[in-house]
Amino acid sequence: MADLTTTYLGMQLKNPLVASSSPLTQKIDTSMQLEDAGVSAIVMHSLFEEQIIRDSLALHEDLMRGTDSFAEALNYLPTFGATTIGPDTYVDTLRDIKEAVNIPVIGSLNGVSDGGWIEYAQKIEDAGADGLELNMYYLATDVDLTSADLEDQYISLVRSVRKQVAIPIAVKLSPFYTALPNFAKQLAESGADGLVLFNRFYQPDFDLEELEVVPNLVLSNSHEMRLPLRWIAILSGRVDIDYALTGGVHTAEDVLKSVMAGASVTTIASEFLQNGVTAVETILKDLENWMEEHEYTSIEQMKGSMSQQAVAVPSTFERANYMKVLSSY
Repeated sequence: MADLTTTYLGMQLKNPLVASSSPLTQKIDTSMQLEDAGVSAIVMHSLFEEQIIRDSLALHEDLMRGTDSFAEALNYLPTFGATTIGPDTYVDTLRDIKEAVNIPVIGSLNGVSDGGWIEYAQKIEDAGADGLELNMYYLATDVDLTSADLEDQYISLVRSVRKQVAIPIAVKLSPFYTALPNFAKQLAESGADGLVLFNRFYQPDFDLEELEVVPNLVLSNSHEMRLPLRWIAILSGRVDIDYALTGGVHTAEDVLKSVMAGASVTTIASEFLQNGVTAVETILKDLENWMEEHEYTSIEQMKGSMSQQAVAVPSTFERANYMKVLSSY
């Protein structure tokens, strides 16, 4: 039988299937179901910086009720839906999930500023989290904000969180950086133990009848994984850090491609939301069958075998392949 074990963030996992942050990992019962189905670890649903700020402002409002000193900052913070939970409840839920399962549980903080909210990193560690994922879900829209300024802000954030906790840190990034390899290197030097590529930005839609901008959630498909697949293949072996491929992983073939690019794990949400947690069993069975049929003895044996450093024509990952692709249609 093929050895599916892999190492991610210093943890030895039984296979490369990690349940990504989603409503499924917010509840104890579904987290237990994911473990029973065979995932090797789970990433908790994200705790948002705005939630912590909002709770702090709500407390301030209660304390200052009846005075003129309360600012209107609450009006500028987003309204959260039913899938979010408050900061203290988040920590309690993480602790309960950690006690209920026997696989690693990774906490998730979603934010971009270097402020007091990062103290929750320590609370997440104290609750028993085996690791922490910093989900940097931020779209730069300020015309005066430079890429260097934004990257410096992220690097400062990682350093600050690194000082707060001893558990491993993974940084979940979007693909929108002008020099991703250098930025990845700086994050590793600042204390990040892993990179999760890539975050999916959910694009709003227009309601033509109500003339409103409305949220529009579309689950991923396997074609979306080509972008993170390419970048992990480019970075693997160049920046000494663990990689997790997220976005578009639905099948055993997707997992195999991810590992061959250089990923230690794949993090999956859409497939489980669409087809249920039993999809884990199908992926693992197909993964073992493919490896045995192609005479691979372990995940480690194939890891990085299709990275840019390992393939015969490295330019396939770069611009040199651009004209060839266009002319092949």
